Amino acid sequence: MNDKPQLRQVQHPVADVGAAVEFYAAAFGFTEKFTDGDRYAALDAGGITLALAGPAEDVTGGVPAASIKVPDVAAAVDAVVRAGGVVVRPAERGPHETRAVVRDPWGNALIVYGPA
Repeated sequence: MNDKPQLRQVQHPVADVGAAVEFYAAAFGFTEKFTDGDRYAALDAGGITLALAGPAEDVTGGVPAASIKVPDVAAAVDAVVRAGGVVVRPAERGPHETRAVVRDPWGNALIVYGPA
């Protein structure tokens, strides 16, 4: 991975991953890149991934969030706090990566994620 943080996806919490995949395919023509049952689906949204998070994967409490891939999650979270942001959920290992949820100084949720 590149050492520079990258905005890689936008996560949308959904109650039904399968129905959401069908909706975004029918409405916008987005295609599936990856699906993990009823937990999560990644859709190709033209240069960025639309991540559909089912209830088991919703780490933001129902709030859409940009997801930023970083080489070191702990260091990125520390940088967010030093820059004036706050930690909503500390770094934790998920089924596919390590991730944390933070808010910028204006209250916007961000998911910071990287290697497990």
